[in-house]
Amino acid sequence: MALEFEVLGWPPDGPKLRLDYRRFSYAGKFVMTNTGKAVAREADAGEEDDEDGDIVGAIAFNEDRTDADVLWLRYVTVARDRRGEGIGPRLAELVRDRALERGYDRLRIAVNNPFAYEALYRAGFGYTGETTGIAELVLEYPRPADDGDGRTATERYQRGLEEFRERDLSDEEESFLASRRDTDPPTPAE
Repeated sequence: MALEFEVLGWPPDGPKLRLDYRRFSYAGKFVMTNTGKAVAREADAGEEDDEDGDIVGAIAFNEDRTDADVLWLRYVTVARDRRGEGIGPRLAELVRDRALERGYDRLRIAVNNPFAYEALYRAGFGYTGETTGIAELVLEYPRPADDGDGRTATERYQRGLEEFRERDLSDEEESFLASRRDTDPPTPAE
């Protein structure tokens, strides 16, 4: 089925989305109206009875509190039965492109698992070397330049993966990280 990607609104006057918590992680975060929202939908889906209808992915975002040139992607969610199809990276690319058109210089996101890390790399983001207070890795678009230590893009990418390898992981996460050992970062879609 074909997908449509759409920005529904910008902060501080974003729309309210009611996503089914059984299908989407962070569902409750999308009812806030102070964040912008973007969605991926089934293009040819008919009317459905559930509240999120034909939505298969969503992103909430808002401006940085201290730097109006920076937009933070706050929550990215894809329907559990649609994960792994590239919906998250495509949705992040949409928000990225529209944010740049609106005059934002940079976009940032903090991720808490290796799958999200990889997905955001596919959307052109790169690891900054920073973590948040709750151990999320901070990624940024455009990808950060050399941080002065001479690391290559591959070494920076692997450094982020190494952060995850040091955590308690599921078997699926461990397998995923093993498959990425000594690889180059994913190439962003153009």
